[in-house]
Amino acid sequence: MRPITIAVDAMGGDNAPDVVVRGAVMATKANPVHVVLVGDREKIEKILRKQDYSPEAISIVHTTQEIGMEESPRKAIEEKPDASIVIAARMVSEKKADALVSAGSTGSVVLSAAKTIRRIPGVRRTAIATVYPTMNELKREDHLALMVDVGANVVCNAEELVQFAIMGGAYVSDIRGIPEPRVALLNIGEEASKGGEKMQEAYKLLQQSPHLNFIGNIEGKDILRGIADVVVTEGFVGNIVIKTLEGAAQTIRHLGRIAFKARIAWKLGLIMLRKGLAMLKEVTDYSEYGGAPLLGFEKIVIIAHGRSNAKAIANAIKLAGKCVRDDVCGQIAKNIEEFESEPTREYDRLTQEF
Repeated sequence: MRPITIAVDAMGGDNAPDVVVRGAVMATKANPVHVVLVGDREKIEKILRKQDYSPEAISIVHTTQEIGMEESPRKAIEEKPDASIVIAARMVSEKKADALVSAGSTGSVVLSAAKTIRRIPGVRRTAIATVYPTMNELKREDHLALMVDVGANVVCNAEELVQFAIMGGAYVSDIRGIPEPRVALLNIGEEASKGGEKMQEAYKLLQQSPHLNFIGNIEGKDILRGIADVVVTEGFVGNIVIKTLEGAAQTIRHLGRIAFKARIAWKLGLIMLRKGLAMLKEVTDYSEYGGAPLLGFEKIVIIAHGRSNAKAIANAIKLAGKCVRDDVCGQIAKNIEEFESEPTREYDRLTQEF
């Protein structure tokens, strides 16, 4: 029986292929996975020669084509059919690999996956989910919550939002070990009547779903409290929220550096708070989380941050391996099938076909 095999886009990301190759080495040393690096063999082997690694744990699939971070994903994929991300996705589709990891542009990863990897039956739209730090009012083992979707879809309908909740709930239940994760719908108010017709319908469907521990609407001011394990929203809104949080974390660190240089009293205060600041840095450090899962495909796809370092790549590969071992996609498929087979959904489907 072959080990879990992860196809890694070696040429994707701002610092590829160096950090990707070094991250792959780190991952194979710490986890029972086989990594296939897809990219320029000469460049990859040059980096590997400087590493202490097991040749049995890492192999290379050669291609000279790659998609840059600033290229138009759709155009690049059409013009570069053998780009590293396309071949890596194709390997997963052809069952030569069990999961895909890339730090390339989100668009190129999503489109490559959509072009080759089958969606779970019943899934209307795939969604990008990402963790973010909270104040952890629920007293979980970590300070993280999951937001779905954060960029795969600009807009979607009510039932698609429910599917995002189901996929996110299954992912959190497995990866974070929370039996009944609390799910909330991001809206402009807590009342069920808030938002437009779509949001009101999503609220009703979420409330009726036996697969979810739905706690109602959540407002923007409560996102960081950590009162929900999964926050559901459309990709347009989710992307703005996550990018805002990322920018806020950078701003806090920048202000801290200014304060440290400004006055002796402030410097002494920051020194006294160094342990707390170190914890803050840890929970806001994306390299700790590896990457964002692209949910809805029959195989797991992990999108790492474009600025990923070797540690982040290693954690992304580790995350992909855990998702495969625990059959996260299989659990999502089961929950989606049950949701779609509920009487009201089946009736709607039949009337639409009629």
